[in-house]
Amino acid sequence: MSQRPYRVLFLCTGNSARSVLAEATLRAWAGHRFEAFSAGSQPAGRVNPFALERLAAEGIPTTGLRSKSWDEFATADAAPMDLVVTVCDAAASESCPVVFGDFLRVHWGLPDPAAVEGSDEDRREAFRQAHRVVKARLLALLALPADAWADRAALKGALDRIGLVEPEDAGGNGATEHD
Repeated sequence: MSQRPYRVLFLCTGNSARSVLAEATLRAWAGHRFEAFSAGSQPAGRVNPFALERLAAEGIPTTGLRSKSWDEFATADAAPMDLVVTVCDAAASESCPVVFGDFLRVHWGLPDPAAVEGSDEDRREAFRQAHRVVKARLLALLALPADAWADRAALKGALDRIGLVEPEDAGGNGATEHD
């Protein structure tokens, strides 16, 4: 019998940009290994159109993406999560949601592209950069060997290190290939 997919929840405050980029990208790349979700502690009520545009530009499906509350995942009948990843930016004094449960918790903070002001091109660039970071970190997650999940303490350390991963290609589109 094969292992069920690991359930990963990307959590932020508004669930309109970073967490949605991560959810959609992991869902597109993970095959049978992961189930990806996203939520917010104070959901914006809609996915940022620049996030949808960025995903579509890379051929990542956006069907069914919506801004939703963490409460949907905290009910007694909700499927249990294996990993909760906060993506809020503590460096910008953005408060990250606090969650409790029997799952690994890690922080992969990055600046909020939805907070960028300026022209549409400035905003598109902010979303491109945020997605580059998300993709680099998801590639590192996907590169973890399957047996890494057997040692919770070692896995936590590996997942914490992934939160520090930055794209290697400072000027290009970042990696889009995966296993």
